[in-house]
Amino acid sequence: MSGRPARPEDAPAIAALHRLSLFTAMPGLADIHTPEEDLAYFRDVLLPAQTVRVIDGETGLIAYAAWAEGWLNHLYVHPDHPGEGHGSRLLALAMAEAGALQLWAFQRNARARAFYEARGFTVVRLTDGSGNEEQEPDVLYAWSRQD
Repeated sequence: MSGRPARPEDAPAIAALHRLSLFTAMPGLADIHTPEEDLAYFRDVLLPAQTVRVIDGETGLIAYAAWAEGWLNHLYVHPDHPGEGHGSRLLALAMAEAGALQLWAFQRNARARAFYEARGFTVVRLTDGSGNEEQEPDVLYAWSRQD
């Protein structure tokens, strides 16, 4: 199961997976967008403008990643499929294509932070969250082949 390019008809499944994975990993995170707004974003903004890869499972979409211009903007795995290598496969695709990547993660998302750090991403800076919509403290990571 390698990551196939996302298609426009994947937008509803990507939006649903995004919400499920995000709020499972980050209980209590501010829910600032409706499911309808999420769907519109993935359908009308993300899919047309970024490289998006998905992994399908027997029951539907189980992982997706999106990147553009040196930024990994999304990497989410269905909560029923942790540790199966889906995130690693998608991240490897982004790393191979980009050569250097930056990404934001929430500071309290210990699982995501450990995942990225184990794959060579280093902390650039920590913030108090005042610069993101959720007002949640976050961390900027960077990786490059030269690291």
